[in-house]
Amino acid sequence: MDNAIDLALAQANLAKSLDDEQRNKIASDVIQMYEQDELSREPWLKQNEEWMKLALQVVEKKTFPWDNASNVKYPLLTIAALQFSSRAYPALVNSKDIVKAKVFGSDPTGELAAKSNAISRHMSYQLLYEVDGWESDMDKICYILPIIGTCFKKIYYDPVAKKNCSELVLPKDLVVNYWAKDLASARKTHKLYYTANRIQELINSEYYLDVKETRDPGSIMRTENSDLVSKQVVSITGDDKLTPRLVLEQHTWLDLDEDGYAEPYIVTVDKESGKLLRIGARFRSKDVKRNGDKLLAITPCEYFVKYVFLPNTDGGFYGVGFGLLLGGINEALNTLINQLIDSGTLNNLQAGFMSKGIRINKGPMKVGPGEWIPVNNFGDDLRKGIFPLPTKEPSPVLFNLPGILASTGKEIASVSEVFTGKFPGQNTP
Repeated sequence: MDNAIDLALAQANLAKSLDDEQRNKIASDVIQMYEQDELSREPWLKQNEEWMKLALQVVEKKTFPWDNASNVKYPLLTIAALQFSSRAYPALVNSKDIVKAKVFGSDPTGELAAKSNAISRHMSYQLLYEVDGWESDMDKICYILPIIGTCFKKIYYDPVAKKNCSELVLPKDLVVNYWAKDLASARKTHKLYYTANRIQELINSEYYLDVKETRDPGSIMRTENSDLVSKQVVSITGDDKLTPRLVLEQHTWLDLDEDGYAEPYIVTVDKESGKLLRIGARFRSKDVKRNGDKLLAITPCEYFVKYVFLPNTDGGFYGVGFGLLLGGINEALNTLINQLIDSGTLNNLQAGFMSKGIRINKGPMKVGPGEWIPVNNFGDDLRKGIFPLPTKEPSPVLFNLPGILASTGKEIASVSEVFTGKFPGQNTP
C-alpha cells in the first residue's frame, strides 16, 4: 500500500492544484533564490574557468611584450589530472561486479549472502547495460574531479523513457550557495538545457504543466559560461524546436499546506518565460516522522551524489582540486618558459637603430643564408650607422627555475617515478 502511495506521490504534479497567482509567486521565488545562490559562488566560478583553461591548454593571443609573443602552456595540470584518472578509474571500475552488497549480522544458513550476491549482480548489470552513459560518466569524473575538485551524479527516474538514469552533473550546472554546510540540507538548482521537443514530451506525459508561451517575438541570445565550453542558449522563436533553453529544477522546501512546516519539493521553472512547470514531492511516506498525529520531521530524498577531491579549507561547499593546488605553479611555469623563448627570439632576430644618413631601403629587411645586400655606403660608415639593440642570451638561472617549479608541482600531484613505471614499486607502500 505504501509503495502505491509513494508512486502516486512521485508522479503527481502538485502545481495543477494551484491558481495562477500562486504559481507565479513560487516561480518568481525560485528564480530569485537561484540568482542569489549563483551570485554567492561567482568568484569560485571565475577561478574554475581559469583552471579549465590551464588544463585544456587554451592558447590566447598575446600582445605583451609584443604582438604574437610566445604563449606556451606547460601541461602540469593536465598531467596531474591524467595521472589521477589512470589510477582512479581502474580502481573504481575494476570488473563487471561493480556493486558489492554486504551482509550485516548473523547468517548461519548463507541465505542473506546469496541474496546479497544476487542484488550485486543485478545492480551491476543495471549500471553497465541498462543505465546509458554510466561507465563513460565515471571516466569523465576521474578526469574532471582532480581539476575542479567537485563533481556530481544525479540518480533519477525518467518518466518518459520509464527507466532509471544516472547523469554526470558538472558543478557549474548545479547551483548551491557557496556557504552551504552539506548537500542534504542545501537548496540545489539543477540547470537543465532542454529543447522544445523535450519539454513537449514532458508536457505530453503530463509531467509538466501545459503553459502557454509568453515570449517576445524577437530572439534573445544569452551565453551561459561553462567550465569546458560556452553554451549558447537562445529563446525559441517560430518553428525552432532544437535550440536548448534554460530550465531550472530547484530542490527546495515549500509550505504548500500552510501548516507552518515547509516540506521538501522539487520545483521546475522555465527561466526565460518565468512560468512554473512542475512541483513534485521530494519525500516518501516512510520519510514522514510522526508522534501520533503530530508531525515531527520529513527526511527529503536525495537525488545527487557529491564527489569531492579534497575538502575546502575555507569551509565552502565546493571541494579543492589540482586547479587550486597547482594553478599558481602552472602559471609561473608558463611565464618562465615564455620569457625564455622570447629572450631567445630577441637574441636570434636582432633589431636596433639605423642612422638616417645610410643610403639603404628603410623598413624591415630579411637577409637569407648566402645573400648579400648591396648598399651605397662604405663598410666603416655602415658599421657606424647601425646600432643593434642590446640583448642578452637566456639566463641559465632562468632556465633552471622552470625545472624546480615543475618538480615541485609533480610532487604535489604525486606524479613520481613509481606511478609512471620508471622504477618497480613492489616494496613501495
